Amino acid sequence: MTTPAPGSPARTTADAVLRPMRWWDVAAALPLERALFPADPWTARSFWSELAGIPETRYYLVAEDPTDGTLVGYAGLRAVAREADVQTVAVRPDRQGTGLGARLLDALLAEARRRGCSEVLLEVDVDNAAAQRLYERAGFTRVSVRRGYYGPGRDAAVMRRRWGGEVAP
Repeated sequence: MTTPAPGSPARTTADAVLRPMRWWDVAAALPLERALFPADPWTARSFWSELAGIPETRYYLVAEDPTDGTLVGYAGLRAVAREADVQTVAVRPDRQGTGLGARLLDALLAEARRRGCSEVLLEVDVDNAAAQRLYERAGFTRVSVRRGYYGPGRDAAVMRRRWGGEVAP
């Protein structure tokens, strides 16, 4: 989490506009992807594959700075039948700690409910305490660990959020 430099205005979630991710956003997402996930970043091909996937099973968002249209975050969901998986949540370092990650995650969860999903799963690096706190605040609980998921010696916590029998209208 970062804080604004002294004398600069604090960033809030109001400083970002969420909209569906489109093919032209991939070029702007790649540098952020490499900066945030240097050990195993998605490639342009990975993003294209997700965006070209069956629309009924994919949902991707970007967060843009309203002053200049700069991409400051993105998130993606895969939903099949009654189960969804958070594929990614990424927030530019200077926007972390502003609530933007929670806003992106909330949008994914709302979409999962809209699609009739009763649970959402995700994997998060066991060493990423900030992300785990974000997910816990959103109602996720740890259900297991996948050893070596992110490579040798890099484990993932598998987390799940359930809604029980209730489904959004």
